[in-house]
Amino acid sequence: MASPGRAEPPLQRIGRPLGYGAAAAGFTALGLLVLQLALAQRLAQQQRRQLAREVSSMVLLSEVALERFNPPELSELLGTTVAVGLRPPRAGTRARSADGALWRQAEALHADLCRKLTSCPMVWPAERGPGRGVWVQLNSPLESAWLFAPIPALRGWPPDPRLLGLAAALGGLATLPLFLSLEVQRPLRLLDGALERVGLDEQPEPVASRGTQAVRNLTGHFNTMLARLKEASQERATMLGGIAHDLRGPLTRLRLRLAQPGPWTEEDRRRAEADLSALEKITEQFLLFVGAERRERAVLVPLEALVAEAANAVDTVELALEPMERRVRPIALSRAVANLLLNARAHGKPPLRLVLQALPAEGFAIEVWDGGAGIPAAEWERAKQPFQRLDGARGGMGHSGLGLAIAERVARAHGGTLTCRPSLEVHRPGFIVRLTGASLPGDGTASARAS
Repeated sequence: MASPGRAEPPLQRIGRPLGYGAAAAGFTALGLLVLQLALAQRLAQQQRRQLAREVSSMVLLSEVALERFNPPELSELLGTTVAVGLRPPRAGTRARSADGALWRQAEALHADLCRKLTSCPMVWPAERGPGRGVWVQLNSPLESAWLFAPIPALRGWPPDPRLLGLAAALGGLATLPLFLSLEVQRPLRLLDGALERVGLDEQPEPVASRGTQAVRNLTGHFNTMLARLKEASQERATMLGGIAHDLRGPLTRLRLRLAQPGPWTEEDRRRAEADLSALEKITEQFLLFVGAERRERAVLVPLEALVAEAANAVDTVELALEPMERRVRPIALSRAVANLLLNARAHGKPPLRLVLQALPAEGFAIEVWDGGAGIPAAEWERAKQPFQRLDGARGGMGHSGLGLAIAERVARAHGGTLTCRPSLEVHRPGFIVRLTGASLPGDGTASARAS
């Protein structure tokens, strides 16, 4: 029935998440840069103060412990290296140093220790020591002793985990408004503009399906509504034209007979009654097509009896009905079956056969067989359209081109379809029209039962 609107190209559907990922990565990188500029110096100062506290505590503890433990025992106790000598082991000079940052950290640590301790110990970078760190001279009464204090390198890359996590959070928050604007607000604005044009002279085009899943579902429902409105408008215009055309023939014939002088003969009376019957049939077809059957309540009926009663629309028909009970709209379904039988009699060839079969999930299938060539597959969809007659005749004997359209509408109202196919039986060639459906849900009242 309805087209869901312009589908989003696959490349665009795949590229959108990648685009938002790239935007989030860009915002994260920008946030990291800003945080580095704003907070990196403060974090470095905090790290420097923490290092000074730790080293000053180790120096005080080592100076007290040297009175009772020798350097190897003290090294094992502190978990670091304590060396004895006039100069720190393997110490270089600043001129030959490849790590200028280590010398700057050593100078800063020396200034901090001088402020924290009563004495101002010497601090010497140890580029080739047990690790990256400094040698701090201990205040020993016997001989010169040095304590090794590890110093972590200044963090360049990867950045500090705290800054990285904060930058990622900022990147996600910055991407969220972009996502909401492009995936929610913009599709909703397009949908709002299309809704404003509904009901005007120019019907809006279907809206492209894009955005979040909820917005795409809403857009799909809107496009389905547009298609239904367009279909209803076309049917209304065609129906108004069809009424004038179909009623013109019988009315003209009646007017001519009334204008003739003299009494009516039996033949004239029979033809007038036929024209009146045609007018009645056309009116019933129009009323049924415009939805009179939708007001009918679904009731539980023996379906084989209902179909057998509808078979009275034609004179001779072979019945093959499987007993079953289904909840259906009986008047609408009976008229649909009668329309199929009348079409088979008018356009097909005998013998006619009516088949009722049970389907799973309380379904049913009604097949009308005839011995004719049937409708070509290429013409089937057009034949089901309202007011379409493949033979070009209109208005004769109450035919208005609504038989298949009404049958399909009744099938859809019962959750089924109306299809056709040639007979596959060798001994029974011909054409088959198949109407399927299923039991309708109850209306919450006590189930009515028709016999």
